Amino acid sequence: MAPYRHILVAVDLSPEAEQVAARACELAEGSDTRLTLAHVVEPVIADAGYDFIPAIPQDVENELLARAREFVAALAEHCERTVATRVELGSVKGELLRLAAEEGVDLLVIGTHGRHGMSLLLGSTANAVLHGTPCDVLAVRIGKDQR
Repeated sequence: MAPYRHILVAVDLSPEAEQVAARACELAEGSDTRLTLAHVVEPVIADAGYDFIPAIPQDVENELLARAREFVAALAEHCERTVATRVELGSVKGELLRLAAEEGVDLLVIGTHGRHGMSLLLGSTANAVLHGTPCDVLAVRIGKDQR
């Protein structure tokens, strides 16, 4: 079996994301496989029709995107190779499938026990990714004793 040519690594912003990224770096080791770390920020939605919802600052999404870019860039530095980074705004499921198709990805790596945004992948999102992506999917089991 030929090595993967492009691996897309979906990460949340938790400390466990390092385990997922490290596993993808190991898979790409010793080859010219392209590696892309990606995080998806879900849009902040506020319905102005409810009196009890406090006003959300207009730039909250920009702040979330900036924090995510910093985190993903720092995560990419841990890998001993050049790693591209992508931070997108949208639905986790939709953006991962779009990126996989657009980038010609042949392996999507996700974590199985993220406690934050990517934990959404454990339910219907995982099903959509598994059945909707045009490539292989590797679920990395997150564990406290793994590093």
